[in-house]
Amino acid sequence: MASPVGRRAALRGAGVLAMALAGLGGASPVARAPRRASAPAAGGLPDIQFDVAAYCTPEHDSGAAGAVVTPPVHTVFLTATLSRTPGPADQAELRRVLSTLEDRYAFGAAGLMTFVSYGLPYFARLPPDLVARAMPRLRADPRRYVLEEAVPGPTDVPAATKRRFNVPVRIEGNDLLLTLRGDRATVIQDALAWIRGSDTLAGRHTPSPAFGDLLTLTSSRHMFTQAGLPRAVAEQNTLPYAGFIQPDSPMWMGFSDQQAGASGPPAICTFAGHPSARLSTARPGDYFDNGGVQHLSHVILDMLQYYDMASATTPPSPNGGFGKRVQYMFHAPPIHPGSGDRLTDGGGPTLLPAENRGPDYAERTARGIGLPAGERRMGHLSTLQRSSRAPDGTPMHIRVDGPGFDALDVPDGGNQPKLHFSVFVPSADFFATMRRSQAAVDLARKHRVPEHDNGLERFITCTRRQNFLVPPRRHRAFPLVELA
Repeated sequence: MASPVGRRAALRGAGVLAMALAGLGGASPVARAPRRASAPAAGGLPDIQFDVAAYCTPEHDSGAAGAVVTPPVHTVFLTATLSRTPGPADQAELRRVLSTLEDRYAFGAAGLMTFVSYGLPYFARLPPDLVARAMPRLRADPRRYVLEEAVPGPTDVPAATKRRFNVPVRIEGNDLLLTLRGDRATVIQDALAWIRGSDTLAGRHTPSPAFGDLLTLTSSRHMFTQAGLPRAVAEQNTLPYAGFIQPDSPMWMGFSDQQAGASGPPAICTFAGHPSARLSTARPGDYFDNGGVQHLSHVILDMLQYYDMASATTPPSPNGGFGKRVQYMFHAPPIHPGSGDRLTDGGGPTLLPAENRGPDYAERTARGIGLPAGERRMGHLSTLQRSSRAPDGTPMHIRVDGPGFDALDVPDGGNQPKLHFSVFVPSADFFATMRRSQAAVDLARKHRVPEHDNGLERFITCTRRQNFLVPPRRHRAFPLVELA
């Protein structure tokens, strides 16, 4: 039997907030708060937690070809473990905490957005028969649940060897993931201070969360996403490749990754599904109908290798030029010739069309079709499209990813460029398949594609992975506890 919620005590693991706070403090001086149209009136937030496009109004017309959306500038991912099974009092307190955040700050990128997800360790604390009745299963294999644990990718260490950051991937075991997003670092800093015990939120006395010894924070990760921000952070920290980063790009690797047509409609990422695809046994009205799976990864980027620099003082080789990089990122052959010396300021534009060339295109270029004689190459986008879309071409994922700059899992303890990767998908199995497709180890072996011509895999080291179930908003506070 769970003990009742105690009065506020020191939040266990609060020290890990220092990493996110440092990231917020470092990026905020060079970030700006975008001008946004008004979000919809509060009081009717979507039951699909990640159905938030209307609350992140794009700066550009999202209906235009190749347009980009403008996600919140700052995101903090907080992971936590539980010391016991939550009870009804804990559930009520979490409801209070979440509603208080949304009462003090308007829901939306201009204010604050929260998402709550739960890992397998959380569901292992609940009665197995209750979980078995409530959790959807795969339509293709009803013996399996929609939530399964993440698995190492085919190009994760130790299955592969990385040049600089040869860190083995770890499958984490957190109970809970809380995601905080907003344009203003000060708002997220205020929310974190309140969670830690300040008893003040948005300038008003507000009792901080009172979970007693229930929660222990295990990590905090800060992500920033804004055009030009990676370049600014690189210059701020005098990184040796700062001048090669496209000054208008929101990503470390120089291209705009937030294209309007690259994400699916929220419903297609839920268990209840969408007219284009439904992967689970869930039906509208089920407990978890509007839920989905949220994957969270932590990735170190080898930017020296990306620009083909042997060291911080060695100039890039031609393999680090725009023509090669655009093929690594998108498709082969090159979809844009680049400009200038192909290096300075990125050597070309940041916004290129994220065309859907179909599930077979990666194998075509792996075979050398359409490439100069003797060349075999695959682009990151081509390999991803092997399994990331429904039969009618609709994307089946919503990505929440962006740059970071911190020391988490870096062997020498120094700050390095990061990719904080999170994605909403309709099942854990779907993500595992998509990750294998992207790695394309099968095609590389079958068609003898050199490692240096296989997308982005050699530049990335994933050090942490975990899958979470993101429940419908109506059940986001410790799901199933009221039925246990």
